[in-house]
Amino acid sequence: MSLPRDYSGQGCALARSLEVVGERWTLLIVRDAFFGVRRFGDFVAHLGIPRAVLSDRLATLTGASVLTRVPASGKREVYELTGKGLELWPVIRALTLWGEQFYAPEGGGPRRILRHAADGAALAADDRCTRCGVLVGVRDILLTPGPGLPGPDSADDPVTAALHHPHRLLSTLPPAKGNPS
Repeated sequence: MSLPRDYSGQGCALARSLEVVGERWTLLIVRDAFFGVRRFGDFVAHLGIPRAVLSDRLATLTGASVLTRVPASGKREVYELTGKGLELWPVIRALTLWGEQFYAPEGGGPRRILRHAADGAALAADDRCTRCGVLVGVRDILLTPGPGLPGPDSADDPVTAALHHPHRLLSTLPPAKGNPS
């Protein structure tokens, strides 16, 4: 028996938020959208998520105006974060830092390091540049491989392979070879 999606009887803002982003896979989909994943097939390949589950989660996120569907080449559409979706960056960032502190894989450190695109310096936990001190907005964050990221030979999908190279957040990743979806 599946759990209901809503938190009936809970009138607080956290419960309402969890109705949109609290289901399994949803925050990973949002994280991947920040990484630059746009195509349905690339979400499937990177996350290993069942297609039906991804369809459901994308419908919820688009219905809540967290993601929007944008026409792309041919008859295909891609997904992009809306302004409302971009506001989830501090949530994604905080949960990632929390996970790195308490649940990181042994040895190796973080899988990815966030840097200020303007000067290449690492970001502090509050997204301030450690060199110039500016608070870096999500569009100016460069995602770089960290010491905990397994080598490129271990990349079993095109998104992981692409993320072995520095990449500005929100910039569309190249399409997977042979995957126009």
